Amino acid sequence: MKDKIITLGIESSCDETAAAVVLDGRKLLSNIISTQIPIHQKYGGVVPEIASRKHITAIMPVIDEALNEANVKLEDIDEIAVTYGPGLQGALLVGLSAAKALAFATDKPLIGVNHLEGHIFANFLSESSLEPPFVSLVVSGGHTSLVEVEGYNKFSLMGETRDDAAGEAFDKVARVMGLPYPGGPEIDKLAKNGNPMAIDFPKALRNNGDYDFSFSGLKSAVLNYLNQKKLKKEDVNKADVAASFQEAVVEILTEKAMRAMERRRMNTLVLAGGVAANSALGERLKTEAKKRNYRYISPTVALCTDNAAMIACRGYYQARDGRYSDLYLNAEPGLSLVY
Repeated sequence: MKDKIITLGIESSCDETAAAVVLDGRKLLSNIISTQIPIHQKYGGVVPEIASRKHITAIMPVIDEALNEANVKLEDIDEIAVTYGPGLQGALLVGLSAAKALAFATDKPLIGVNHLEGHIFANFLSESSLEPPFVSLVVSGGHTSLVEVEGYNKFSLMGETRDDAAGEAFDKVARVMGLPYPGGPEIDKLAKNGNPMAIDFPKALRNNGDYDFSFSGLKSAVLNYLNQKKLKKEDVNKADVAASFQEAVVEILTEKAMRAMERRRMNTLVLAGGVAANSALGERLKTEAKKRNYRYISPTVALCTDNAAMIACRGYYQARDGRYSDLYLNAEPGLSLVY
């Protein structure tokens, strides 16, 4: 086997066009991200058709920039990893088509990567000493899950959201409060000036004994609260609403993560996904893990949101297990973390 493996990662599942080069699965040589946030802000969310068109114009320049920054040529690449789901169909197809074209033209192996697994593997880039087994809490705009990572290529889904994902709830609540897209960071910022105990919002499935989540009722409770205030023509303390809503999300996520750690007798908890950038969630998990002598790991901010470095890292470990893809690989928008 070759001593040094160079993996090119490509990611285009939503509104970030990204490419990265990773050495031996752990050393980041480049990580380029072209964001569409300013474009979609005027619409209050991602418009799939616009996202797809922007990916088309950005994908090859981003790949070229990633190769240049890593100081490698396309012929130096040993394998190409690409997100094939979950995500927006049109957006996924852009990155997937580019990856398949490069793999065919250079005769390099292709590796289709589950975007959600990629989020978990971002932690291997942030913490060089991290090794399985561990429990991972995956919290993003489209998914909220607890996963037992038994090995680099062996996972067990412990629980997931039954309706809205935590990140989706953040964005929807932010939108009705008149905050700009993306809503998650805006809620986090506003909550710092509010009282998290001001409003007692519901925490669904808190005592049901499993690892599933539900945020639809919480989202509705916030909307009802705001509507009632409006009908009564009462002032709304938006900072208190943001802080109380965020507290409800953080509390249930933390409680279930700690329960999973105890029952599975793990000593390492790993946070993953875009909502991993939420300051309140990170601090609460860190504090509760410390109380129990658990090791707590989360990605750097640059690796929390969608990026291609995590895709390259995940692809590297799939390839070591012989899990390659053929050129018939297609996008799977509804791909899940079911094992």
